[in-house]
Amino acid sequence: MKFELSDSKMFKDCFLTVGTIIDEIIIEADNDGLRCKALDKSHITFVSLEMDYDFFDSYECTVPEKLILDSNELIKVLKRCGSGDRLICESDVSNFILRYDGDSTRSFTLRLIDTDYESPVPPSISHPVSLDLPVDTLKDFLDDISLFDENVHFMVDADYLVAMCSGDTGDAICKYIHGVSVDDVYESRFSINKLKEMLQAKSLSKDCTLSLGDDLPLVLRLESSMGDCRLEFLLAPRLSEE
Repeated sequence: MKFELSDSKMFKDCFLTVGTIIDEIIIEADNDGLRCKALDKSHITFVSLEMDYDFFDSYECTVPEKLILDSNELIKVLKRCGSGDRLICESDVSNFILRYDGDSTRSFTLRLIDTDYESPVPPSISHPVSLDLPVDTLKDFLDDISLFDENVHFMVDADYLVAMCSGDTGDAICKYIHGVSVDDVYESRFSINKLKEMLQAKSLSKDCTLSLGDDLPLVLRLESSMGDCRLEFLLAPRLSEE
């Protein structure tokens, strides 16, 4: 497998985000592109990243491959990629090689982890509400709510997506007019820190899609403007007895 990108920011941000959530990054590659699906050790967050072959400037993968990398090691190397560097990646039997071409050329070789791994399959959930909103709006809501609580209480009614909390030192409430058809009221609570981890990849899209229901796992989806890169998260709710 080998691919190249002249603008590596989306690739870098996506894998930095995924690497923050899971300990090992499992990349499955074939003719169609790259996929990475994993469940964190706490079984709270499921991650799915898909990059189509035409997301890249050039892409070659004649034989399906599975690459397993230590997340911390990949993060360290990706952070060394400058904004103007061209990213060139390739794999061999034991290694994943990243090269950055800019004013200079720098190469890094990461050892692959040899272990059996089957990509997890997320549960099939039918959410009663799916709505779009700006990523920056959601980020602001989380920052506001985190002033008083570690968890955000979402409520969706006919008019608004509401983010709110009632903490020991104060309360906060934020409203967004969603513009979709909602025939009931749905409520659920989630960890703010977990949601903030997901939004590290906000360079992928200015908008995100939220799917919600009463005490159901939340789905947060980001997609590039060309539709050739998709990052989706499934986050378990914080139930009232917790």
